[in-house]
Amino acid sequence: MKITALRTYPVPPRWLFLRIDTDEGVTGWGEPIVEGRLRTVAAAVAECAEYLVGKDPLRIEDHWQVLTKGTFYRGGPVLSSAVAGIDQALWDIAGKVHGVPVHVLLGGPVRERARVYSWIGGDEPNHLAEAAQARVDEGMTAVKMNASAQLRLLDTPAQVRAIVERVETVRETVGPDVDVAIDFHGRLSLAMSRRVLPLLEPYLPMFVEEPILPELSHRLREVAASTSVPIATGERLYSRWDFRPVLESGVSVIQPDLSHAGGISEVRRIAAMAEVYDVAVAPHCPLGPIALAASLQVGFATPNYLIQEQSIGLHYGEGHDLLDYLVDRSVLTHKNGFIDRFDGPGLGIEIDERVVERVSRYADEWRTPIWRRDDGSLAEW
Repeated sequence: MKITALRTYPVPPRWLFLRIDTDEGVTGWGEPIVEGRLRTVAAAVAECAEYLVGKDPLRIEDHWQVLTKGTFYRGGPVLSSAVAGIDQALWDIAGKVHGVPVHVLLGGPVRERARVYSWIGGDEPNHLAEAAQARVDEGMTAVKMNASAQLRLLDTPAQVRAIVERVETVRETVGPDVDVAIDFHGRLSLAMSRRVLPLLEPYLPMFVEEPILPELSHRLREVAASTSVPIATGERLYSRWDFRPVLESGVSVIQPDLSHAGGISEVRRIAAMAEVYDVAVAPHCPLGPIALAASLQVGFATPNYLIQEQSIGLHYGEGHDLLDYLVDRSVLTHKNGFIDRFDGPGLGIEIDERVVERVSRYADEWRTPIWRRDDGSLAEW
């Protein structure tokens, strides 16, 4: 069997799909994307295709090694994301060739279902309680919220109180039996994180995500030591080498992204490394159905898996929901806060190629919003 072609498809709302074809008619799908840099990643995939076409698709590890280490300049979000999508597609092909789901190839399942959570907003406090209640009414047992919009490096007591009040509102709405995770998107400075996080302790968050920027990972030990709230990070880390110092800092949860951190092959290794530090894995995935399916395949086979992010019904996907790209939507439909293990070959999903072909003709390039503080300086989004 030989790889014959790699083709990328930009699709709404802000994703990139990849199809890898073979001379025996077996096709694999992946999702290589850096949100806001779609065309850049597509170009990187095309460069990788120069090496892959004509090669055996089942030599997944060898291809991963060549694509990540076969050039003098390595790593970074663009190359790692291109490799991630390719890796997903190659595992999809391997599973289809052997007639088994990817989690069987990874050693077999360790759970029957994967717990998931939904995002409820929070940049602005409007309708936060209603959004949280709606997710609970859908059967969700965990939600994630942003707790602020743009912040100063050292913000006012009023802004600190506003963060706490948003969390308090959601906790009071969902009650003690529902988990609440809080995402700061790196918007807190180190000083602000040490001020804010202890004030959130009474509301027992499941975790606080990216309290500080990934560039400041060498200071995470101080953040973790300042609070009993579990610290999570990792969506902007791209390899096990990036994760090693973070694991040593005292974080409780890591969040590698299957479309950014080298795909199934690398995230599986990152998860095994995290187990040594008693750190749980909650894969980052505000993306499409291929990335979610790949994340779940790893989750089904990973002992220290905690919970899975997913974007079904998310606000930015209105009109182009994750499930719209599937022939069988039931595979990724959550029930009572879980997605049942699915056992179809490969990634276990069937992409509706007619929908992909149609929408890729008019998909727009999404760009990261630019936020500014009240003094005009750039703020973290």
